[in-house]
Amino acid sequence: MPEESTTPDLMERIRVIFEAIPRRDWDAILAFYAPDAVWESPGVGRFEGHAAMRGLWDDWAGLYEDWRVDLDEGRDLGNGVVLALVTMRGRLSESGDEVRERAAWVYEWVGDLIERVIARTDIDEARAAAARLSQERG
Repeated sequence: MPEESTTPDLMERIRVIFEAIPRRDWDAILAFYAPDAVWESPGVGRFEGHAAMRGLWDDWAGLYEDWRVDLDEGRDLGNGVVLALVTMRGRLSESGDEVRERAAWVYEWVGDLIERVIARTDIDEARAAAARLSQERG
């Protein structure tokens, strides 16, 4: 009988995370994060630990009605690095204005858990940074 791989399927885990976003099921999402994980979003800030990330996501989602985050493309670059290209869209609660933003989220995994996510709006910059990170970790 062949041995089963002990390497986690990171893209499958990313898909599960993105399925939980519309439900705002932060507990299901945070189950994939190390307790001291970091979410970095240039221009927004650095959020360390589950409570800080939950607060960020609650605040972010709370600004919108009909808020969605679609995974447009995901790529496992190897060495625990995943690049997710996303489109966030929704209608601002205050004004009703439609908002649509493309971004790239670079996930750094250590074993079964996410240690850090860097969110960027410059897709090309994020691709290059993710490729460098994967090489550095290899």
